[in-house]
This record gives sequence, C-alpha cells and structure tokens, in this order.
Amino acid sequence: MKWFKQTAASVLLLSAIAAQPVFAETEGETIEFTPRTYTGITYNEEVVASSELFKYDSGLNFEYPDAVRGIFVTAHSAGGGRFDTLVDLVGSTDLNAMVIDIKEDFGYMTYMPQEDSELAELGIAQPYIKDPRAVLERMEQEQIYPIARIVVFKDSVLAEKRPDLSFMDNGQVWKNGRGESFVNPFLKEVWDYNVQIAIEAAKLGFKEVQFDYVRFPEGFENREDSLGYSMGEYEKSELDLVQRRVEAVTDFVAYAREQLKPYDVKVSVDIFGYAATLAEAPGIGQNFSKISDNVDVISSMIYPSHWTSYFGIAKPDLEPYKLVAEYAKVENEVLGKLEDPPVSRPWLQDFTASYLGAGNYKRYGKAEVEAQIKALQDNGINEYLLWNAGNTYSEGVDYTP
Repeated sequence: MKWFKQTAASVLLLSAIAAQPVFAETEGETIEFTPRTYTGITYNEEVVASSELFKYDSGLNFEYPDAVRGIFVTAHSAGGGRFDTLVDLVGSTDLNAMVIDIKEDFGYMTYMPQEDSELAELGIAQPYIKDPRAVLERMEQEQIYPIARIVVFKDSVLAEKRPDLSFMDNGQVWKNGRGESFVNPFLKEVWDYNVQIAIEAAKLGFKEVQFDYVRFPEGFENREDSLGYSMGEYEKSELDLVQRRVEAVTDFVAYAREQLKPYDVKVSVDIFGYAATLAEAPGIGQNFSKISDNVDVISSMIYPSHWTSYFGIAKPDLEPYKLVAEYAKVENEVLGKLEDPPVSRPWLQDFTASYLGAGNYKRYGKAEVEAQIKALQDNGINEYLLWNAGNTYSEGVDYTP
C-alpha cells in the first residue's frame, strides 16, 4: 500500500520530484509534465492557468471581515462544550475569527477523514472534532471567519511512521529537548502530505489555511552535520547549508499556495517575530521577506514574554505596548520594501508568563491585551490573533480600543 499517492486535485498543479532518502526507500509516484522551474520546485504553466478558471465551492459562505480579529481554538475546544462559550465570546464582542487546530502539534489530524479520503487509511487522525462540518456550519451561521491551523514540520506522528522522512540520530528518530520530532523540509513527499491535509480543510469549508512550524528545528545549525537526513533535490544545490534551508522553507510555502489556488482559500504562515529583525534565521530556515512574498497573510508571533532586551526593553513582558510598537515599526519597514506585501496579522499574548520568574512578568488581562492591540493600531496594523493555549481569554477586553 502506498503511504501517500497524489489525488487528481494535487496532480492538477504539480510535477513531482522524487526524493532520495538516506535510510529507506520512499514509494512516492512521479508524474511527468513539461515544467517551469521555480528554484527547487516545478509547476505546469497550462494547468496552473486553467486552475484560475475553476474554484472549488464548499457550499459555505463567509465574508472576509473588515479586519480579522481572532482567537486560537484547540481541537478539544472546537469539538467539545467549550465551543459554545467561545462562539458566545466572539459573537458578543468585536472579535470575528477563529483559528482551529486541524493538524495539531504532535502531528495528528484532529478529525476522522471520510472513508473515501486517502488520508483515512494512514492512521494519523484522532476524533477530537466529531463533526467538523457542523462546526463550520455553526461558524457560517454566526459569520465567524474560519482559519485552519496546520502544524507542518513539527510532526512526531509522521516521524515515527516514516523515519526516512525525519532526522536520525544514531539509528533513532531525533527528538528535541521537549521530546518532539520534526520531519524534513527538504523532502517533497513531506510537502505533499501537508498540502493534502490543507486541501481537505479547504474542502470542509475553511476559508484560510494557516501553516505553523514552517521551519527546521531550533538550533539546527548545530546539528546539521551530526544528524542523518536527505536533502532531496537540494542535494544538488550550490548554495551553502543555511541558504538551502531558507530555499526549502520558502519553496514549500510557494508550492502550498499554488496547490491551494483552486480551492479559493487564503494562505497564511506563522513566523517567529525575531525573523523580521534578521536577514534570515540561519538554523530554522525562515527568511521573513521571502516567506512574506509568498503568502496572503503573515502572522508574526510577537508575544512580549518571548523577547529578550532586543528593543532596549529590559523586561519586555512588563511593557506590552512598547514592545509591540517597536516590533511593528521594524515589520512595517521590512514589508514596505515588498512589491506586493501580505496582510500583517500578528499573534498577541493573552496569557501570563509566570515561568519568567518574579519581577520579570506581569499578569496579563484586559489592560495588557488592549495595550498590544493599541500598539498595532497606532502603527497601522489592524488585524491580529490572540493566543491562549487553554482558550481561556481575558474578560472585558475592548478589541477595538
């Protein structure tokens, strides 16, 4: 049985590149087209052009809000009783969007695919959301803009099932200090796997796909020579290892966006906030400008608790307005250099970072959330998302201060 074979939808837009793993032979199919080359990936121009004439209709209708103001929703919340509470929160405030886990941080799909889906036979799903279509229909009724979050390269599930698609350490799948495994961004089979999950989300009725963990593991520059892994087609590249990683990550984003065009969904990417302050993040392969050039929306994770004193703020968690305002100035400058910049929609902090220790953090609530939103607005950024891992959001917040 093939692990993953390409559907007619995915065949419409790609010519496959066979990866050559180090540890095991993959079983991906190769499809021949006369290609147009885009760095490490290929497209068929005629088929891509024809896709513009057809857009998939999920049967659900959502209007894009005046500006997206959203919250993160776990699959457990979306599939449980807490969903009603979160719908009420959005409906009673100026919030208007939800980012729902469809492929979560371990790598599981969060609902059971239909039996005729190729994803159904892979054993990668958990029934956290019993009826995702019903969830989306409720969101349509309330006109809550639906965004599907897909965690891409952090994927312990796929890494264990297919070690040849991962990174190996002395014959075992490598894990980071938190026990998490990653799959290999160099390999096109990994791209197709995640794109197929994104296509399924679009078919369900999501209007946007948000890719998270679009990167190599943190600190990979310190492990690039000690771990075993394939570089696929990037083995032939004349670029140095840092630039190969940047190219692979950027190519995936561009490729995914092309594959999703027939499904009439926007594509967004979550990215470390500090990536905007560097030419590129050398270990993880994120180049802020290059990724931004290939998405509809860029969502920097700019939680004050996650910063050092980079902006000259000794204890950033204590100064949410100042931190976000300083970041926004940097991002505006970077995006302003792009010919067609994406919408900026940063992730903001609605949680308390007590792990920073006494004197280094403050309890986050209404005032701190509003301060971050106001800092964005004062710098011309009107969209944002709020992160709270437990989906317990601060009460009484004015979301358009």
